[in-house]
Amino acid sequence: MKKASSTKLVQSQHEHVFDHGNPLAQRKILIATLFTAIMMVIEIMTGILFNSMALLADGWHMSSHMVALGLAYFAYRATKYYAKDSRFCFGSWKIEILAAYSSAIILMIVAIIMAFSSIERLFNPVAIEYNDAIMVACIGLIVNLICAWLLKEQHHDGHGHGHGHGHGHGHGHGHEDLNQKAAFLHVIADAATSVFAIIALFSGKYLGWDFLDAILGIVGAVVVAKWSWGLMQQTSKILLDAEMDNPLTTQILQELEKYDYLQVTDLHLWQVGAKKYACIIALDTHQATLTPQQIKSLITRYTPIVHSSIEINLR
Repeated sequence: MKKASSTKLVQSQHEHVFDHGNPLAQRKILIATLFTAIMMVIEIMTGILFNSMALLADGWHMSSHMVALGLAYFAYRATKYYAKDSRFCFGSWKIEILAAYSSAIILMIVAIIMAFSSIERLFNPVAIEYNDAIMVACIGLIVNLICAWLLKEQHHDGHGHGHGHGHGHGHGHGHEDLNQKAAFLHVIADAATSVFAIIALFSGKYLGWDFLDAILGIVGAVVVAKWSWGLMQQTSKILLDAEMDNPLTTQILQELEKYDYLQVTDLHLWQVGAKKYACIIALDTHQATLTPQQIKSLITRYTPIVHSSIEINLR
């Protein structure tokens, strides 16, 4: 018996579309970091000068957010610096994701500290300097609202470029600038803390509800922890390449399965940049004229594939 012959056509494409950070977001985060740093120094100095624990506590609390904002800024700088470093197999974009993941951990630590401090305050109430505390909370809220306004547009729009072949299909978190989102969440978390503090302080001063300060502190900690956990889940999936449940995987599979002469035997997809993916596909077919380029033209209807390895086996 004649042994059936098999032909393999393999195409490996390296379209090095390097990410050079996000210049607009980088500038905005730098401004937000400076605002936060100035506010932190003012609060700590005036806290020492006026012997106000409220001012000191809020000042040190803001320091954690300043560190997170600074981390986001330097992540953009590092992404650009290492953009063409050949050691990075698929570019340096994941530096931003690593920074966002680290920032999410800092945010979770802040939430835990807030929760423990609030619980301790609930069982061991202390005298509150309402006027100083209200002043701090109001100034802090103003600064945070300015920073949130600076970061809001980029948080929603991502990099704002490279829509490619998208047909409006949802790609999960692929359209978000997660480094920007991490910075935005830190600012919003601080603003939410200030809002809760203002409500609690006015209630304590005019209604005598001293307990509300601790209760709203716990509520704020839970909200911040929830944001942190969501960001950790998004970033860790990208860092670990655990993205086979991405809707895009199903879309590509369904597109290829429309053709009865194609049988997908292997498919791998992972994100290597903002709205940029790499994939490995193995197919069985009886069409001897089928080329890897034709397969790529099918899958790039949904998103830019900047690296593809397509293997076609003749049945």
